[in-house]
Amino acid sequence: MKDPRIQQLAKNLITYSVNLQKGEKVLIENFGFQKELVNALIQEAYAAGGYPFVLLKDHSVMRAQYMEASEEQMKLIAKHEGDLMSQMDAYIGLRAGDNINELSDVPSEKMALYERTVFAMHRDIRIKKTKWVVLRYPNASMAQLASMSTDAFEDFYFQVCNLDYGNMNEAMKSLEDLMNRTDKVHLKGPGTDLTFSIKDIPAIRCAGANNIPDGEVFTAPVRDSVNGTITYNTPSPYQGYTFENVSLTFENGKIVNATANDSERINKIFDTDEGSRYIGEFAIGVNPFIQHPMKDILFDEKIDGSFHFTPGQAYEEAYNGNDSNIHWDMVMIQRPDYGGGEIYFDDVLIRKDGRFVLPELEKLNPENLK
Repeated sequence: MKDPRIQQLAKNLITYSVNLQKGEKVLIENFGFQKELVNALIQEAYAAGGYPFVLLKDHSVMRAQYMEASEEQMKLIAKHEGDLMSQMDAYIGLRAGDNINELSDVPSEKMALYERTVFAMHRDIRIKKTKWVVLRYPNASMAQLASMSTDAFEDFYFQVCNLDYGNMNEAMKSLEDLMNRTDKVHLKGPGTDLTFSIKDIPAIRCAGANNIPDGEVFTAPVRDSVNGTITYNTPSPYQGYTFENVSLTFENGKIVNATANDSERINKIFDTDEGSRYIGEFAIGVNPFIQHPMKDILFDEKIDGSFHFTPGQAYEEAYNGNDSNIHWDMVMIQRPDYGGGEIYFDDVLIRKDGRFVLPELEKLNPENLK
């Protein structure tokens, strides 16, 4: 029997997230073949009058290829996929896999090569020129990461992904407006005392258009304004390795000290290019159904009561001048069960221990979004 939640998710992705119109072409890129959702997406794309195209990938195959890929070969892969992407009006990236660490032993120089070529193609063509959305698909591996049974995780997944994002979008307007009027931000928490400016950098609502699940409002700090220390309290997978206990110290925007469970490895990532040691995004997470990290950034960056502070490339919509081949969303949760914390805008407390305290922002507290 077909799960009606899958068809509803496919419909939401086609009609809401990428808003596919008659005659438009959509590329469905599937990492780890999940035929139920892919087939449902194809059906919904045709129902909307569009033309679906499918590209299948597998992380274990990518690992085998990238272990010894030359620069010439990687550039050709980027060109091949870029030629296809440039003909699309929309893109749906469906990520699934049995092992989040599949690429962990690919040499760091090969992963940096991937970032400069294939990932750069996504940044330059897919992000800038298509209507796009990316999401994960539930499986036993994800359930294990979330410390849940497979059935319980599937129920959680569809609850999160089929949330009323239209309602969330309306509730976010007051936070977006406040961020657009703010100069100084002060973040406090265990191991964290950080200040920066977001003056004149646009704030952007994210409510189901580019990510599923979704639930954040993001901007970027003025590039050289970041000072102080931040200590992240969630695991952070990147390039096939899970970093923990990450602490970064900034001086005039630049990461001058970085420690983690593998400090040598993390500093190699921050040495990718000049922009890797500067911040490209600051975002506040508000999804009411996501309470705990599960080592999957599409979920973790939207955790209720969290924020993420991202070394690397700034988004074009909230551009602060920082360019890099990395974009690494790292998350800090400020609810009491994770140690608490405060966010101040221009010396006014706006969120304490993960709950908004200003009356105009209370609609973003979890009981009002469910």
